Amino acid sequence: MSHHHAPAPVPSAWQDRAGRDPRAWVAPTVATVLGALLAPVAFLFGGLSVMATDSCGPDDCSQALTTALNMVFGTLFYGGLLAGGAWLASWLLPWTRRWSVPRAWLAGLSLLPWLFVLALVFNLPEG
Repeated sequence: MSHHHAPAPVPSAWQDRAGRDPRAWVAPTVATVLGALLAPVAFLFGGLSVMATDSCGPDDCSQALTTALNMVFGTLFYGGLLAGGAWLASWLLPWTRRWSVPRAWLAGLSLLPWLFVLALVFNLPEG
């Protein structure tokens, strides 16, 4: 007769630990550093983009310039909210291998509004 007992079940916390991603911090950290550099520059150049209307006056500017400026300011506001949400979610997702791809996508998406604003500002149409 054997006196061996059945092995104790492994706690779920240990199972999750086995699937932990040791590089889960990389994508959110890169997004944080790049976002800290890009966001202020996007706000600065976005705010200065209003000076593109100096030569034509705010009422006589082309529709293309007006539309581009509206897109700049809309992206700074709504895109900034979305960027902040994506950035926060990239940090708050569970640090397991299962969530590594969504974490990297969210980290990358958090940078898109700032890059879009800079691309718009540097390609404003003539007034």
